[in-house]
Amino acid sequence: MPAAVPTGLILTGGGARAAYQVGVVAAIERLRREAGAPGGNPFEVIAGTSAGAIIAAALACHADCYSEGVDRLVQTWANFSAEQVYRADAFGVAQTGARWLSMFTLGWAIARWRRARPRSLLDNTPLEDLLRRMIPFERLPRIMADGHLKGLAVTASSYSSGDHVTFYQTDREIEPWTRSHRLSVRSEITVDHLLASAAIPFAFPSIRLPLAGQQEWFGDGSMRQSAPISPAVHMGAQRILVVGAGRLSEPETRRKVSDTYPSLAQIAGHAMSSIFLDSLAVDIERLERINRTLRLLDPQALSKTHLRPIEVLVISPSQRLDDLAGRHLMALPKPVRAMLRAVGVSGQGTDARGAAFASYLLFESAYTRELIALGETDVMARRGDVCRFFGWPRD
Repeated sequence: MPAAVPTGLILTGGGARAAYQVGVVAAIERLRREAGAPGGNPFEVIAGTSAGAIIAAALACHADCYSEGVDRLVQTWANFSAEQVYRADAFGVAQTGARWLSMFTLGWAIARWRRARPRSLLDNTPLEDLLRRMIPFERLPRIMADGHLKGLAVTASSYSSGDHVTFYQTDREIEPWTRSHRLSVRSEITVDHLLASAAIPFAFPSIRLPLAGQQEWFGDGSMRQSAPISPAVHMGAQRILVVGAGRLSEPETRRKVSDTYPSLAQIAGHAMSSIFLDSLAVDIERLERINRTLRLLDPQALSKTHLRPIEVLVISPSQRLDDLAGRHLMALPKPVRAMLRAVGVSGQGTDARGAAFASYLLFESAYTRELIALGETDVMARRGDVCRFFGWPRD
C-alpha cells in the first residue's frame, strides 16, 4: 500500500530512452526488498509523458501486484525489437518514411493525391497492438477503489488548439487545474491517450482525442510541457520521485565537435533534446526555489499560503544516452537504417552523427538492456538518497 506521506512518481518522455526509467524503477523495487520494507505500490499518484506515460500506465494497472508489474516491465523492455513498436520492414518503411522524404522533392507533383501524403516517418500500428496486450486498463477502477492507487495522469499536446492537456483518472473528485495554454481533464485513460502522448514529433502519427465536446489531434506530451511535475502535485503528492530519460546537466569539459554542416538528423536530435529535457530541468529549479522560499517563512506566514514544501528526488542518466545509442545503430533493421541515413544518421560510437535522433527510435534489446542496466547502476550509486527518500532502513 502507498506510504503515509503521499508520494508521486513522474516519468518523462524519450522514446526508446525510457528503458532507463524501467531500470530505475526495477532497482528501487530491489532496494525495497533488501531493506525489508513493506511491499506494495510505493506511489499514490503516477504521472507520465510520452514513453514515460506508457511505463506509468503499466505500473498503475498493476498497482495491486506492483512487484509483478515491475518484473513484467523489465521483461518487455529488455526484449524489445523495433518491429514491436513500428513497421520496420522494407514495405512498411517505404509506405511512410521513404514516401514522406520523397515529398520534399516531388511534393509539387504528387500533392494533389491525398493518399500520397503520409502522416509520419513511421507506422506505429504494432505499438497499439502491444499496448492493448500489455496494459489492462479495465483493472484500473478496481485498483483505485481498493486503495492501491490514488491517481494516474497522462499528458499530450494538441496540434489543433495548441493547448497542453493532462488527462487524469483519480479515485476522487479533484478540481481541474488550468494555466495559460495548459489545462487538465478528468477522463478514463485509454490506449489512445498513451499513443497520443507518445507520438514523437514527425516520427509517429498524431492521434484524435475528445476534448470539450470536439475531436482534436494530439501529439507528444513533452511539447510545450512547461511544468512536468505539476500533475503529481495537483493529485496530492507531497514528495515526488522524478525519473528523467536524459542528462539534466553536462560535465564542464566540452565535447569535441565537428565543423561540418549539421545534418537534418542532428538538428532534429537537438530539437528533441530541447523538447524532452529542458522543461524538466526548469521545473525542478522552480520547485526547489519555491521550497527555499517557504523555508524562510515563519509558521504564521506559512499558514496564509496554499503552497507547501514538496520533497523531490531526481534520478537521471549519468551517461550521455546519445553515445550509448551510437554503439547500437547497427542493431536497427536495415530498412530503418537506410531511412535514417537519408536524413543524416551515420557512423558508430561516439563519432556517430545524428545518434541523438536515432536514440529515440532505437527500440532494440541491445540498446534497451544497456539503458536498463544504467538505470539500475545509477540508483545503486544513490542508494542512501533513495532509502532516505522512502524512509527505508539503510545499511
